[in-house]
Amino acid sequence: MLYPILTASRELFDLNGVWAFKLDHGAGFDEEWFRRPLAETVPMPVPASYNDVYEGAEFRDHIGWVWYEREFVLPEDVFSQRIVLRFGSVTHEARVYMNGQLATEHKGGFTPFEAEINQFVHHSRNRLTVAVNNVVDYTTLPVGTYRDEEVPGLGRMVTDTPNFDFFNYAGIQRPVRLYTTPQTYIRDITVQADVTGSSARIAYQVDAVGDAEIRVFVHDETDEVVASGTGPNSQLVIEGVHLWQPLHAYLYTCVVELWRDGQRLDVYEEPFGVRTVAVSDGKFLINGEPFYFKGFGKHEDAAVRGKAHDNVFMVHDFALMEWLGANSFRTSHYPYAEEVLDYADRQGVVVIDETPAVGINSGLAGGVFGAKPFVTFSPETIGPATQNAHRQVIRELIARDKNHPCVVIWSIANEPESVTPASRDYFEPLIAEARHLDPTRPVGFANVQGAEPDVDVVTDLCDVVMLNRYYGWYIDAGDLAAAERKLQDELDAWVAKHDKPIIMTEYGADTLPGQHGVFPGPWSEEYQVAVLEMSHRVFDRVDAVIGEQIWNFADFATAPGILRVGGNRKGVFTRDRAPKAAALALRRRWREQS
Repeated sequence: MLYPILTASRELFDLNGVWAFKLDHGAGFDEEWFRRPLAETVPMPVPASYNDVYEGAEFRDHIGWVWYEREFVLPEDVFSQRIVLRFGSVTHEARVYMNGQLATEHKGGFTPFEAEINQFVHHSRNRLTVAVNNVVDYTTLPVGTYRDEEVPGLGRMVTDTPNFDFFNYAGIQRPVRLYTTPQTYIRDITVQADVTGSSARIAYQVDAVGDAEIRVFVHDETDEVVASGTGPNSQLVIEGVHLWQPLHAYLYTCVVELWRDGQRLDVYEEPFGVRTVAVSDGKFLINGEPFYFKGFGKHEDAAVRGKAHDNVFMVHDFALMEWLGANSFRTSHYPYAEEVLDYADRQGVVVIDETPAVGINSGLAGGVFGAKPFVTFSPETIGPATQNAHRQVIRELIARDKNHPCVVIWSIANEPESVTPASRDYFEPLIAEARHLDPTRPVGFANVQGAEPDVDVVTDLCDVVMLNRYYGWYIDAGDLAAAERKLQDELDAWVAKHDKPIIMTEYGADTLPGQHGVFPGPWSEEYQVAVLEMSHRVFDRVDAVIGEQIWNFADFATAPGILRVGGNRKGVFTRDRAPKAAALALRRRWREQS
């Protein structure tokens, strides 16, 4: 899916701002709120999570539908064009109405969707209404347990228990835009590069609607045309190619034009980088050179904004990662905003791109987060509906991010159950789907603690071993000698079972900033440093380890619970980005490795 941009043939309109907003306690669809302007509303910024904008549990803990609304007027000249309404994401389900008519709907809270709306818009003022549902169950990703039941003595009770360890922020959390195209237009562009010596072969594919000649030009960073071709798919050659390198980005631009009868109908500009990715001889290779991942699992999370995309936080977070000497991150545990990947492309930061398939794990559901235990892949819980949703998000993720050079691995899940025959049956076709959609990138998933090599039955399907391990925290907290032995033993076991590179995608310890002690006990800043140093000693002894991504970049919000003191505190920065002692220790290690 192409990102909306302004070109010589396309107009672009920003619909972000302050919208009208209303919580729905069950009457909205029965009373057909979309038929007329919403009544008794409050202001709500877009993009933003709605949960923390107003005080009180009514907003923060709301379960179910909410409604957004705004009005707009379009210039007269756009009505001869295709008019497209596009949402960066709506979490987790959206029904979109234009002037009281259903224009589109979408399920999946972290990928974009759009609709052509010419038949719904007026030449006068238009009313846009969006119903948003935040429920997570086993037809959504991420998953949760939804219950609507009568409780003796309490009456009807509605609960929704997320099976994941971050707050279920919801709303219109990414930009909303209108854009236009001609009636004959470019629908999609795919660019893949293969490098031989100092030249690169660029394979492109253009999906166009309507009868037109397709012309393709590749521009370098000085705007010089370095290759050109015609037709919907072909191969071009760039001589003396500049490679996209980690922390040294170079971007070309694929300019696609549609022509008919000497007139240019449509034009679109797609940035891309030329680089190769491969797994070979136990190494992860970028442009044929071994790459060592240094970075984090992160979250889209900030005070008040929740999971809303924010350019200020984005640029600041990248600056902090550069200060530390980091070169990568994982989009845990869902696709991040498109703007983040575009910025990573330009900064040369390497990304493991992950679907929102987090929490498909009965151990977590029945243990850490208090949900009712169940057999993970039983028909009563996870079955075809979950797998179909999972297949959809893989397709949407790859369709959105396939041209980003920063993306080097598709992570299809975080901490799923992976020790039963049912788990293999579930994941094998999904991994095959990812490979079919994009054969150029490795595929993996983040393996949960407890799914060690003697019981795991899914990792052999993947190109890399990705491990989330908390030795020294959830295992042997306070006994780092025992933790070090167990971490070493497990990594050695993975090496013995699989001849594959290992990325530590999560490790660390919760830390309260300012908590100190002569003895480095759990929750102190000194203990967080000690856990990281213990882990690094082990990583440095195991040649198969080709990356370390700490959990987490910054503290983040979670559902309240006895294991969480105002959220998850495993960040090396606080939620407002103040460094803990661990950040300084990491800076010393990673800067010395540079």
